[in-house]
Amino acid sequence: MTQKQKDRPWLIRTYAGHSTAAASNALYRSNLSKGQTGLSVAFDLPTQTGYDSDHILARGEVGKVGVPVAHLGDMRTLFDEIPLDQMNTSMTINATAPWLLALYIAVAEEQGADISQLQGTVQNDIIKEYLSRGTYICPPKPSLKLITDVAANCYTNVPKWNPMNVCSYHLQEAGATPEQELAFALATATAVLDGLKGQVPDEDFPRLVGRISFFVNAGIRFGTEMCKMRAFVDLWDEICEQRYGVTDPKYRRFRYGVQVNSLGLTEQQPENNVYRSLIEMLAVTLSKNARARAVQLPAWNEALGLPRPWDQQWSMRMQQILAYETDLLEFDDLFDGNPAVDAKVESLKDGARAELANLDSMGGAISAIEYMKSRLVDSNADRLNRIEAGEVTVVGVNKFTTSEPSPLQTEDGGIMVVDPAVEQEQINRLNTWRAERDAVAVKAALENLRNAAKTGENIMGPSIAAAKAGVTTGEWAEQMRAVFGTYRGPTGVSASVSNKTEGLDDIRAAVDAVSDKLGRRLKFLVGKPGLDGHSNGAEQIAFRARDCGMDIDYNGIRLTPDEIVANTIETQAHVVGLSILSGSHIPLVQDLMEKMNAAGLGHIPVIVGGIIPDDDAAKLAAMGVARVYTPKDFELNSIMMDIIELADPKAVAAQ
Repeated sequence: MTQKQKDRPWLIRTYAGHSTAAASNALYRSNLSKGQTGLSVAFDLPTQTGYDSDHILARGEVGKVGVPVAHLGDMRTLFDEIPLDQMNTSMTINATAPWLLALYIAVAEEQGADISQLQGTVQNDIIKEYLSRGTYICPPKPSLKLITDVAANCYTNVPKWNPMNVCSYHLQEAGATPEQELAFALATATAVLDGLKGQVPDEDFPRLVGRISFFVNAGIRFGTEMCKMRAFVDLWDEICEQRYGVTDPKYRRFRYGVQVNSLGLTEQQPENNVYRSLIEMLAVTLSKNARARAVQLPAWNEALGLPRPWDQQWSMRMQQILAYETDLLEFDDLFDGNPAVDAKVESLKDGARAELANLDSMGGAISAIEYMKSRLVDSNADRLNRIEAGEVTVVGVNKFTTSEPSPLQTEDGGIMVVDPAVEQEQINRLNTWRAERDAVAVKAALENLRNAAKTGENIMGPSIAAAKAGVTTGEWAEQMRAVFGTYRGPTGVSASVSNKTEGLDDIRAAVDAVSDKLGRRLKFLVGKPGLDGHSNGAEQIAFRARDCGMDIDYNGIRLTPDEIVANTIETQAHVVGLSILSGSHIPLVQDLMEKMNAAGLGHIPVIVGGIIPDDDAAKLAAMGVARVYTPKDFELNSIMMDIIELADPKAVAAQ
């Protein structure tokens, strides 16, 4: 009897990058030697948002959540001894995607690679950045133009490269229901494809459609998530055929990579996150006809901080055991013809179609950004309310909370900590690069880049030339800002009090009482210093504070400490709340506290929320921070009562 041929496994990746290009290169080579079959590059926030490492907004952010890449030399070091023509590389980059791809192509050419054979993906989905992640630079319409520039250039010159990963991952993190995730992601894809019409011959357009890929999230409700993926497959096939007239099924195939739900990782009993990642992986691997092309799993301890190499290895082994030890890849689709699955898939498709029709009536994804943002904030608030009320069980968080100490959290705290000296070392390398490059060539390259942006020329050619001339990430982005302008995305949190008052009567009464003592409505300012765009926490705190009757001031992401101090003075805030999830809380809070004291605002209580280890919490308290909150503090009403207590004039007088 002939044994059935196994299907080929998906690409096995880990999302990695930190500190420096050299350190990240060593990590990549180590992971590849352990059986990883593709790379997934995490860039630091200055690189993602188009700033050089020495920019004021980059302070404290260099090398924290990814690798800094400021110029061709950094990209060269990042892929040293890694032949790019033999690699499948995913780069999680959006606003600066044309630039980072230009640097990648330039390094590949230095290696002698045939550019037409390069394989990989740039995320290049700026629309979801306005909705959830926040690493945008320019307004929506010119950002869409840059996306289509990448796609058109890749079609001609790098045909095996996926020029865009439509990213629903962050939509789920921001609170999207499965129907919203389906609809918002598909609306983004159609916005891009509509923008690409006419940029290639009509007969070649189906091939361009076939290069659009997706990056999705898989949550813990794995039955629903698996059905969501089958719904994605059906809906994308339907859109490609009916909207774009694509007749060849291979160009209508829903191609996606996945990272399972990092939002669902818990700070409490973090070892349980191993099981969560495994269960979530099943949602995107069990159904053959809806199986991911690439999978990356977070490490068990990413709710605490950066994973160590061993933690990443453990995560990778989980994939390898499923792919190589089990018989999963020997079967056809296990769910075809299942009536329960079919019914759920059809229900999800119906809900997504209704939302898509609604978005189309607004003019598509670009026109509906504010609407989508507000829907996500509302959905996330509902999710958190259910957890807070105990309607949704999260093991170790709101049920089964008794726990033994974890032996996995050793003397290093169970995480890797980036050396603060890394930032200055990177700045020193950047200054050396600037001093040694050809200044005349750089000036000419920047002029060409700016002219291309002004005239509507495809930005990729001038970007590759600029990369080879020695232009930096911040310089490239500055040309985009100069031509297209900057943008502040919607917060999704309106200033008007909602009618969602269930369970808030006592808190509202307390707000009223303290406001009477203060002589005006309790003013709570929520600020996000630095470049961290993960705004879910700030949004939900502002949302709840508003519904509790506080006068809130929340202006969104990417504020300097100076701007927050100025806002504090202007609004006459009684309490200041800071949200920082990038690991940069120590330098940013220290800077802010010093500036608050210098401005005579030392009496105003400051609270801080983020992924903050206990040792760092103690350091923040020593700086004068009144309260520190981490993801384990999920009861928002308790935080509201703390804010009221801190604002109480009697409490201030007693301090």
